Amino acid sequence: MSTDARPATAGWVKDRARSLGFDLVGIARPQPMPEHEARLRTWLAQGMHGTMAYVARHADRAADPTRLLPAARSVIVVGLAYRWDAPEPHDDRLQGRVSSYAWGNDYHRVMERKLRTLCEDLMRSGARLARFYVDTGPTLDRALAQRAGIGWFGKNTMVITRTRHGSYVFLGEVFTDLELEPDPPAQGSCGSCRICLDRCPTGAIVAPYVVDARRCISYLTIEHRGWIPRPLRPLIGTWVFGCDVCQDVCPHNVLIQKGLHAEFAPRRDAAYPDLVELLEMDEESYRERFRTSAVKRAKRQGLRRNAAIALGNLRDPRAVPVLIRALQDEDPIVRGHAAWALGRIGGPQARAVLQARLASEPDLPVRDEIAAALRDAESAP
Repeated sequence: MSTDARPATAGWVKDRARSLGFDLVGIARPQPMPEHEARLRTWLAQGMHGTMAYVARHADRAADPTRLLPAARSVIVVGLAYRWDAPEPHDDRLQGRVSSYAWGNDYHRVMERKLRTLCEDLMRSGARLARFYVDTGPTLDRALAQRAGIGWFGKNTMVITRTRHGSYVFLGEVFTDLELEPDPPAQGSCGSCRICLDRCPTGAIVAPYVVDARRCISYLTIEHRGWIPRPLRPLIGTWVFGCDVCQDVCPHNVLIQKGLHAEFAPRRDAAYPDLVELLEMDEESYRERFRTSAVKRAKRQGLRRNAAIALGNLRDPRAVPVLIRALQDEDPIVRGHAAWALGRIGGPQARAVLQARLASEPDLPVRDEIAAALRDAESAP
């Protein structure tokens, strides 16, 4: 840890941040962002935030950092590249897919440790305020990153960095009362490219720079609780946590540096988890497996629900036994999505089990799912 007590300058702060392992660092003024507030208000008014009520609650402070921390005079924005090459999938089992940002250690822990040290250094160098955020406060991370020169907005709403990291970068901020020289805002453009819009499986990028969270696979598999709308389930494919499609197809992400930080190296079975194991894991195994992983954000119910959907989309008869067991689960959300998956797979055994369960199922929404699944099973191959 640094013991340098000299007054902090922008250059010193950047050098210190890089010495802690951050790949990118920029500085911005904590001023209101009226253009981003207008877009946010429109987005919220159209209901595109889905069930993320906290976004609406914190909209005022998020778009105006002076309301968040009035004493702040500078915002230090940092970026940490996380992309690694994907391991080879296991062709002999039923497997799902996980977004690359969750293959390794939980980025919150990694970023927070580094940012806490940076804050301690700032306080020793004269700051009276040094507070950090990593998805933990009402801040518009990407807007601040653009203002601090870290990167510019792509049409998929991701920040595309000016270095060879593309959009595979975690962002964090430190608000401080130190007066630090700001960087010029980042400039860039996607031009006429619209690959991310055209390739989004659910059509969630409804216009350039506008994502309807209610259709986004990342939102549906992580943030959304409860039932996933039936029309969207087939479009989710085998994603069980997040989605990388709009980043993977982006031309700016073709020639990037990978494998820079060991903390984010893929864990065993992290990229392509066994769907049977996910669907049948109990609370203890869930807690132990994802204790230091960002995947725990989806909660056990969400992961099991997502696993059932992925199994239905695989349409592999090998999944029928585990789905039949899930049809008896105590959780109605798991039962209902397991019924949907059985309907997707079809076959005499699936139809017989669904018919029997319909006669005994006490939960009305699950009964509706079973009835719909029976209709699907009739037309399944």
